[in-house]
Order: sequence, then C-alpha cells, then structure tokens
Amino acid sequence: MYVDAMTTAALADELNETIMGGRVQAVIELDPLSVGFEIYAGRRFYLLASADPQSARCHLVSDRLRRGVEHPSPLGLLLRKYVQGARLMAVGQPPWERVLWFDFSGHEGETRLIVETMDKRSNIILTAGGDIMDCIKRVGPDQNRYRVLLPGKLYVPPPPQDKLLPPEVTAARVDSFLAADPDSPAWRALVNHIAGVSPLFAREVIHFASGDALAPAFDVAGAMVYASFEKLIGDATAGRWSPCVVPAGDGYRAFAAYSLTHLEGWTPVESISEAMALYFGAPVGEAAYDSAKVGVRAQLDGALKRTRRKLDSLERQASSDAEIERLRQGGELIYAYAATLEPGQRELKAQYDPEGPPLTVSLDPALTPVENAQRYFERYEKAKRAAADVPKLQAVAQQEMAYLEQLATDLDLAESWPEIDLVREALQREGFWKGPRTRSPRGGTPGIRRFTSPDGFVILVGRNAAQNHTLITERSASDDLWLHARNLPGSHVIVKDDGRPIPDEVIQRAARLAAYYSAARDDTSVEVDVTRRRYVRPIRGGRPGMVTYKNEQTLTVKPGKE
Repeated sequence: MYVDAMTTAALADELNETIMGGRVQAVIELDPLSVGFEIYAGRRFYLLASADPQSARCHLVSDRLRRGVEHPSPLGLLLRKYVQGARLMAVGQPPWERVLWFDFSGHEGETRLIVETMDKRSNIILTAGGDIMDCIKRVGPDQNRYRVLLPGKLYVPPPPQDKLLPPEVTAARVDSFLAADPDSPAWRALVNHIAGVSPLFAREVIHFASGDALAPAFDVAGAMVYASFEKLIGDATAGRWSPCVVPAGDGYRAFAAYSLTHLEGWTPVESISEAMALYFGAPVGEAAYDSAKVGVRAQLDGALKRTRRKLDSLERQASSDAEIERLRQGGELIYAYAATLEPGQRELKAQYDPEGPPLTVSLDPALTPVENAQRYFERYEKAKRAAADVPKLQAVAQQEMAYLEQLATDLDLAESWPEIDLVREALQREGFWKGPRTRSPRGGTPGIRRFTSPDGFVILVGRNAAQNHTLITERSASDDLWLHARNLPGSHVIVKDDGRPIPDEVIQRAARLAAYYSAARDDTSVEVDVTRRRYVRPIRGGRPGMVTYKNEQTLTVKPGKE
C-alpha cells in the first residue's frame, strides 16, 4: 500500500495550501465507502476520500465528482447537514500516522472529519466535541474491544505503533536494527523498527545509501543508511516534496511523495494528488457510475436468466413433425390391436406401414386399451397445438432477449444518472423488474449525442433503445445514412444528408462511433453495417429500437469517439 505516512504528510501540506478556508459547496456519496466534497477556495476543488480496503485514500481530483448511490447513508445525511455549507478551518495529520483530519465550522456548529487510510481498517469518521457522530464503517465491541466506532462513543485514535518515531532514530540504533537480522533485506529492518516508514520509502533509503534497494543488511553501512534516512526524512519534515509516479503498461505500478530513484521510469508530477489520481484512477466520467449501476444490473441479469429459461423450456416443448406423427400412429395402433392386448401389458409392437419397420408403443398397464389410445391422441393434439404456438412464443422470447441485451449495453455505456434511470424505467415499464420499484436521483433527460465533422456533417448517436427508435422514426430522413454494429446490441448512428456527397472519412468516423457505442467497444475491430435510412424499418410489434434492414455494406473499423 503506497498511502504511507509520507504521502499523508504531503497531502496535508497540499490541502493546507489549496483548500484551507474554502467553503464546502456540496457533499457527494460516490459509493458505500467513498465520499467527495466540492470546495470553493478561490476556485472549485474536488476532494475525494475513500475507505475502500483495496484503495483507501484521500486526495484532490481534477474533475467534478458524481454521486454513485441511490439513497444517502446516515453518515452522508450528517455530512450534508453539518459539513455542506461549512468552512474548512484546518487540515492536520497525527505525527507519522496514515490519518488526516479536517475541521469544519458551519451554521450547525464545529465538526471534525477524520479519514483513516489504513488498508482493511480504513474508515471515515465524523466527530463533534470528540464524540463520534457516525462513520462509514461502524465497528462494534464484538469486532474491536479497544476501539469501538459507533455513534455516541468517544473517538479513540488508532493505537500507536510500537516503533521509534523518526526523530528518535540515531546512527547507533540503525546499526542495531541492521545487526539484528543481517541476512534479511536492509529495508525490512527500517520498516520493522521505525514508525511511518513503508517498504517503498525504506527501499528508497537503502538505494540512496548503497545503490541497491534490495541489499541485505550485512552488506550496507549503518552510517550511510542513517545519513540517507536523515536526508529523506529531513526533506519530508521540511515539506520538500517530489511527487512522482512509475508507469507500467497502461497504468502505474507505484507513486510516492518523494522521488523513487530505485524504480526505473519514475516520472515527476505536479502534486501528490495528481500522482494518486493517476495511480488509482479518479472516479470521474463513466466509471464514476459503476456503483450506481449495480442494482439495475442485478435486475437485468435476473430478467436475462428468466428469458433464457423460457427459451430453453420452449425448445423442449417444440416437437418435430415426426414425433407428432408417431403419437398419432401410436394411438391408431392401440385401437387397431385393442382386442389382442393382455391386461397389464406394457408395450405393443406392430407395423403401421406394411413396408416400414415395426413400431414399439409404450402402454400404461393401469389403463385399458381405449384409455391408452385416448392418452396418445391427447398428446398428439397437444403436440400439434404446440407446433403451431411454440414458434410464435419463441419469436417473442427471442425479441425479449435481444431487447434485454440492448438494455444491458445501454447500461454499460450509461454516462449519467438519467441514462441509468432510462434503463431502470424501461425494465419497469416492460414488466421485467422484480420487487419494489425504485427511482434514482432526477437530473433531466439526456439528449441524443451529436457530433459534427470538420466539414459540417452532423452525426447523431442514440444513447439507448428508446433514442434509437426516435432516430429511426423522427430524427432522420430517407436519404440519411444509418449505421449499426453488425449483429450486436448498440447505438443507432445517423449521418445527416445535407445534399452533398458524404465523404468516406465521415462514414468511417460514424462507423467508429457505432462500434464504440456498442457491446464491442473494447474489441480491436468491429464490423459495422451501413445503409440508407430508407432501407431500415422498425420490427412490427417489436421492442423499441429493434429494426430490419437491407442493401447494407459492411465496414470493419476500430471503435473510437474520434
């Protein structure tokens, strides 16, 4: 975990320089373990705090934070009441701890928000006068007798580490640390004996002292390690930060508030918040709504499973013509040979077609020959009806499946609460929603996406099944171009015909958009069908956005927004 005491100290310095004295404009609950704050301090800042055990952190992000929960939590309600509208009076850090505290003063009084970024024990706690008002993770006495985190209880800080504080470290003590376990890596001796020292910082100290971050304790000089430690700790206590990240593939393998010279490719950045946002990925854009989609996705998955089961059942019900004919023949053979059947007989073997093989007809020994024959004819009539009805039912179920897959893609591509809510409303309106109906925060209805090429051609992209239907029926003319990812759920795309020939580069861009706003967004190449809108027709009786088309050409493109 790279959110160490040094990171926390650098954050405290940065936040004191940027948001101190600012007013909290909004409190946003991003997910059940994360909250955000919009703070105005000369300009708008966005502060993120998370107690997620895998990514606990607190830092500024560059873009507006988005709410990801449907209903506010008890802590969220308290934050809105006491912190929203309040002024940030102080930011601090207990010495050498992974804890930040924020003092707020507002109309409802003074409160302190404490953010503890300690892996599994991470928490976000609101206090007033030393007492806990609430926390993002409540901890009862059955979980931790020493430190109960419940409303109304006195806030008790995390227990101090049984280690030396950095100012107490001397050259002699460093020598003793190294000598205690000479065969272990030297960095481990620092971590085991000095508070606030993470493995990452310790390896940087050893690298600075010896040139080898992984050198064993017996192979490094205590005096050099102490000098290195004093230099790097001195920079930290003086606020001489050098934040950086270490790239790895498409992401980052590490970050720190100090230079990571022992890691190849380390790259300086402007602030520790920037380093953390790059490493963790700030919860902005589409990813900000992942938590908000969970409930709707569960309903979609349930509806898809039910529809698949329906299709499987219909498949089992569908009898072939030969099977139906065998039922009729079985009934007629029983009638023909009724006089020869013995009581309790279990099968009849007889030839129906003089030139064909004999048939074996199963009999229920508890029934008379006439009753057995009647049962065969009843099954025959039922199979005949099914043969007529099942294909229609299968077609309806297949349409339901296609529509649900489209809604699943709409949800995957949703970039706002209103877009998520449109999927929710479609599930409820079409009867796929199970249990109590819910609504997400209202935010207006998103419009159809609109792109304009450099030479002025307008490209329209539907956000969901309903907008796809609108594009076909209301927002396009017969000469417009229509594009859609081939055999995949996704957005309908329209290139408006304005009387000029549509250039190939415009068609290619529209095809890339059709691929990007489809279920194959992450593929390297996608087939996209293109035809004039006059050849596209909504399916009669079908769900919104479902169409048939002809005279298409197929392009293969890489998905992209540009």
